[in-house]
Amino acid sequence: MQVHIITIGKELLIGDVVNTNTSWIGQYFTEQGLECTRAVTVDDDTEAIIREVEYSLNNADITIMTGGLGPTHDDVTRHALCKYFEVDLTEHEPSRAHIRHMFEKRGIPLSSSNLGQSMVPSNCEVLFNKKGTAPGMYFRVNSRVLAALPGVPLEMKHLIREELMPRLTAHFNLEPCYYCRYIQIAGIGESTLSDLNIGNISEYLNGRVALAFLPGIQGITLRLSSYADTPEKARQAAWPLEEHIRRTAGEYIFSDLPEDTIQATAGRLLASNKRSLALAESCSGGLISSKITDVSGSSAYYMGGICAYSNRAKIEMLGVDADVLNEHGAVSKPVALQMALGAARRFNADIGLSTTGIAGPGGGTPDKPVGTIWIGYWSAETHFAVKAMLFKDRLINKERSAIIALDILRRRLSGIDSFPYDLKPEFA
Repeated sequence: MQVHIITIGKELLIGDVVNTNTSWIGQYFTEQGLECTRAVTVDDDTEAIIREVEYSLNNADITIMTGGLGPTHDDVTRHALCKYFEVDLTEHEPSRAHIRHMFEKRGIPLSSSNLGQSMVPSNCEVLFNKKGTAPGMYFRVNSRVLAALPGVPLEMKHLIREELMPRLTAHFNLEPCYYCRYIQIAGIGESTLSDLNIGNISEYLNGRVALAFLPGIQGITLRLSSYADTPEKARQAAWPLEEHIRRTAGEYIFSDLPEDTIQATAGRLLASNKRSLALAESCSGGLISSKITDVSGSSAYYMGGICAYSNRAKIEMLGVDADVLNEHGAVSKPVALQMALGAARRFNADIGLSTTGIAGPGGGTPDKPVGTIWIGYWSAETHFAVKAMLFKDRLINKERSAIIALDILRRRLSGIDSFPYDLKPEFA
């Protein structure tokens, strides 16, 4: 079963909008055991859209289109499909009523252009869009299928999961024969993980078992996948490799969920261990606090944080000793230690976590170059700081220092003695 993906819009071609739809669709259908063999992006041009539709309907079992269903003049997908199928537009009354209701509920004036989104090619089956105003469209062309979906990612994902996939399953009598496991890893570089930890895995790989390394800002995602005659056989085929990865890289694994985050993992551990957290941030600028509170339910374990950027704030709000600041400087082990302790005391928390460093691009010295970061940790059981030497880029340093701090927290709560990137703790 082959899938083609067509994304529509000049904004994608010129880079004004990042095309996340293609990557999500490819991943989703791969997990359904279907093979995505082509993805193309085209301009908002009727003839260009028609050419791609014709090609895909002649070469793929399933064609997924996104974009060009909005209310503005450059949204031409409906008209292109009408021209290709030689049909007219017709009004879908349930969608029209839904659009009216959405605008009335929000108190927004309703225009004829908005109502025009309820017009669909007369030969399509409508995929009702509860999440937005543009309905999806489902076409059966002999034994093949074409689906035209809104370009808004939230709406597109909803329609694929809730409306399109049940129809495809019934139409093609699909039975999943694919196993996929996403293993989330933090605190180690990609080459080190591959060469020194996981090592040579050729004995586990064959035409039906594969492993992909997907590096990202918070770490590395390993995608372990396999095909077989049945879902259970696919799982069994991949299990020896999965077991090997867990045995050789276990301390770095923080989740098995593809969209999970290290802050969500740390939050679950704080909750399960009945521990509370307070933060004292300088170089990370409140980013750790933002990440922690991205997680629903974080109020159960997150007491609060202080973004103490100036020395005065460190002294007055966290109790950092002025003499220590003068002697060692803000970017130092003693200050990181006192900031972590001060945060825990200020918020009466079980754990205090701190960051102080030189994010850059300016401010570095020969002794403390840009990218020098200290992370402090305090609990009743231990009090230490670690020094990380990061990069020249300010935003990357903020992000990476936040991720390292959260990984240290995860490891402490999990009873793991080692530190990310082999950093060495210096105790109080």
